[in-house]
Amino acid sequence: MTPPNDRYLTPERLRVLIHEDAVDTVIMAFTDMQGRLQGKRLHARYFLDVALAHGTEGCNYLLAVDIDMNTVGGYAIASWERGYGDFEFAPDWATLRLLTHHPKTAMVQCDLVWLDHSPVLQSPRTILKHQLDRVAERDLVALAGTELEFIAFDTSYEDAGRLRWRSLTPVSQYNIDYSILGTSRAEPLLRDIRNHMYAAGLDVEGAKGECNLGQQEIGFLYADALTTADNHSVYKTAAKEIAAQRGQSITFMAKYNEREGNSCHIHLSLRGANGDVVFWDDGGRTPMYDRFIAGVLATMREFTLLYAPNVNSYKRFAAASFAPTAVAWGLDNRTCAVRLVGHGPSARMENRVPGGDVNPYLALAAMLAGGLHGIESGLPLEEQLVGNAYDSDKPHVPRTLREARDLFAGSGVARAAFGDEVVDHYANMADVELAAFDAAVTDWELERSFERM
Repeated sequence: MTPPNDRYLTPERLRVLIHEDAVDTVIMAFTDMQGRLQGKRLHARYFLDVALAHGTEGCNYLLAVDIDMNTVGGYAIASWERGYGDFEFAPDWATLRLLTHHPKTAMVQCDLVWLDHSPVLQSPRTILKHQLDRVAERDLVALAGTELEFIAFDTSYEDAGRLRWRSLTPVSQYNIDYSILGTSRAEPLLRDIRNHMYAAGLDVEGAKGECNLGQQEIGFLYADALTTADNHSVYKTAAKEIAAQRGQSITFMAKYNEREGNSCHIHLSLRGANGDVVFWDDGGRTPMYDRFIAGVLATMREFTLLYAPNVNSYKRFAAASFAPTAVAWGLDNRTCAVRLVGHGPSARMENRVPGGDVNPYLALAAMLAGGLHGIESGLPLEEQLVGNAYDSDKPHVPRTLREARDLFAGSGVARAAFGDEVVDHYANMADVELAAFDAAVTDWELERSFERM
């Protein structure tokens, strides 16, 4: 695969930079189930001598742990009984880039393969690539962009932990949605993120304030779906690292407090392999576009687990919050789960269900699988919703992780699109999350019950 632009590195260029002592560290990383970059920092000379040709390995428990990296049961691919062996990190050299917020550091993103070089089917990047292969079989390509919101604080991660993540100081103290003045105090952080991400190969559009206190969004130009997911993972990690270097902190959790949550609206369209527009013609939307949207809607509830993977994700789905509750579509209607925007070459769907905690590979894979289901089944598109979707009688987005888990595990469409191994793996991930939450005693319970019960 060819790198997206000339700000990326080639292995040959990286070799020169290492010989010139301009790079002394190479990160080999993959994106785990929770959407985090995991991997190793290698000395550059070792990378040239060994890893460049042979890659590296890691424990296969990395796709079978909870958010705290605890080993947990229920996963077929890794367990104490299976001995917790290794899988290989197979570099995708089209992702090789400099990370200028770290001194003399480059990074390459990897696919996960077993020691016999067969793919690890449960790896998020592999799941997306499988759906992209299905798209390619139709001589199509998928283009996507993610709009990822976060809340920034003038409180370090260390101090946030000591404060139990409450009473932090946000970088703004009022609603700064689109405000130039309101974002000025956060601009040193935002500027650092924008410029370091541009140097890492991302095509930065700009930054804007959002509604919650301290809430921001940095936008990036759309790209092919795999590049967008790769860049999303790099940006999410780098933004936290850059904030930490400044003594600040960032959260991407879907619902930090009772105000507006962090969304991750995902824009998606298909093109012909030769670049032809396939979602629009002289008459407007094409039948392919309508069937694609119909498929996304038809699978929305069953696939919500891949859009909203955590207990906290479901706190975001509240009326009049700009987070959707109704499984419906509308033309430029931000109250619907699916919003259609643009025309001609810019015609695309926006999925408004995912939050800032989403794994981009899984969400894009779900959207493609749903859309392909609509195309292959010839599903008709229902009439658009006009008006306020919060007041409609449309089906509701799942209200809890448990509901979403059961819909996903029981979905014949999901099992046909992703395979039983993948469905069972991510249903178990939900089970692990639910068991941990069910065992927790929350601040809410203590406040209500300590004295008064």
